[in-house]
Amino acid sequence: MGISARSFFTPAEQEAIRQAIMDAELNTSGEIRIHIENRCSADILDRAAKLFDNLGMKKTALRNGILIYLAILDRKFAIIGDYGINRVVPANFWDDIKNTMTNMFKEGKFSDGLIYAATAVGQQLKKHFPYHAGDINELSDDISFGK
Repeated sequence: MGISARSFFTPAEQEAIRQAIMDAELNTSGEIRIHIENRCSADILDRAAKLFDNLGMKKTALRNGILIYLAILDRKFAIIGDYGINRVVPANFWDDIKNTMTNMFKEGKFSDGLIYAATAVGQQLKKHFPYHAGDINELSDDISFGK
């Protein structure tokens, strides 16, 4: 049957990625989601934008959700943010994170790359959307999986 998105990471790696999301969100009102699927036959940013909608990520109060999307078999990934974050950051805001992820992925360090990304995204979100007392977790911290 081969590799699938759901089995690409071990349960321990999946939990470490989930924990990185939870830890990152402790310092920000922003929301981070990671979605993994096998293939992306469309433009990677178009697919990520569609998933952003499908996952209900535009429903955050401050429109400050971030999606980290990975198509494992095609070796493609994207980081996209909602309106709230995009209106306050420069266009190349995610480039350093993406470059580091690319290097980690080239070394086969996929779980490490996603953990790094969640942590780095959280640090960036903290600058613009710091945590405030009473903030609630608006989106699931679980990894979502496609086909």
